[in-house]
Amino acid sequence: MLKLDNHPAGRHFLQIPGPSPVPDRILRAMSYPTIDHRGPEFGTLGLKVLDGIKQIFKTGHPVVIYPASGTGAWEAALCNTLSAGDEVLMFETGHFATLWQKMALKLGLKPQFIGYPGTEGWRHGVDAQMIEDHLRKDSGQRIKAVCVVHNETSTGVTSNIAAVRKAIDAAGHPALLLVDTISGLASADYRHDEWGVDVTISGSQKGLMLPPGISFNALSPKALEANKSADLPRSFWAWDEIVEMNKTGYWPYTPNTNLLYGLAEALDMILDEGLKNVFERHNRLAHACRTAVNAWGLDIQCADPTVYSPVLTGVMTPENVDADAIRKTIYEHFDMSLGTGLGKVKGRMFRIGHLGDCNDLTLMATLTGCEMGLQMSGVKLQSSGVLAAMDYLSSHPSPLRRE
Repeated sequence: MLKLDNHPAGRHFLQIPGPSPVPDRILRAMSYPTIDHRGPEFGTLGLKVLDGIKQIFKTGHPVVIYPASGTGAWEAALCNTLSAGDEVLMFETGHFATLWQKMALKLGLKPQFIGYPGTEGWRHGVDAQMIEDHLRKDSGQRIKAVCVVHNETSTGVTSNIAAVRKAIDAAGHPALLLVDTISGLASADYRHDEWGVDVTISGSQKGLMLPPGISFNALSPKALEANKSADLPRSFWAWDEIVEMNKTGYWPYTPNTNLLYGLAEALDMILDEGLKNVFERHNRLAHACRTAVNAWGLDIQCADPTVYSPVLTGVMTPENVDADAIRKTIYEHFDMSLGTGLGKVKGRMFRIGHLGDCNDLTLMATLTGCEMGLQMSGVKLQSSGVLAAMDYLSSHPSPLRRE
């Protein structure tokens, strides 16, 4: 029988790449009394979060907020812009790109799934040239959308979205650009308007530091125009009613009121720190984590240093060493959860999350647990990754408070 009241001393270290730990400030905000979602106080809350989330996406256009997971936002992006039988170009970078492609099939779309062969594609980002070449061959312009993942949570690869937009434009193709940044938003630099994205998909449980349960579609004028002729069935996901009611801070159905309290608090925390500082913090911690993995003598799942993720680091274990067994040892002895390998890389790697409410000591404790767990599992390490990361952080100090 599952025991839900078993709480070891100290706090549990949730170091998966999402859901990420929820700060006490956000938990307290979520505990506020539930209010009338048709009353005046809610309208004020609605307008606050709708304005604040635009700043996170770096857009001046509407952002739709759903009481759903990121998977729901995937579906919303597709069904609001496309019609049955439409062809879409999707790029395989990992498990979540693959799941999005499977959803497209279920919705009656015709995805063309391109990428590198085998597991090699799960170690690299989106190849913009490959997309451009594919679109140039589409002389009839049958492809209606290009769908890519910004930060692939299963592998620790962050793709160059600006390069994808340039590739579409270079091909002279009118396809929409749909981007999943579910694990990238508010942790890695992202610019919806500047990069020419038509629909950006994200969720609450990663860099926004909330529990799962909120998802987003950031829209462009081109996406809103495509919405008028799209004929895939939609009701709950339909943009038109939501965008119209959002103008006064309300939703056409019951929103997740208390999670929106948490979102308002999360936006205050992020914007008070400053997005530039948030991104610098994540990049610095990610570099320290990779320094540790290199010192251990283990391979990083992402094989291209130019697209290392600031959100997570995938650690590949030696041949014939079960990564999930190492994770189990670490969980049982140190009360720390690490991300499992997914899909093609299951059992071959584990994932260290360093996103959201994370600082130097959070990372150092995480790396210490990993190093002890690797040693207990019989993995021969070249040197101490903990000491290497400590040296990096102490030689690259970052002030906690900035003007």
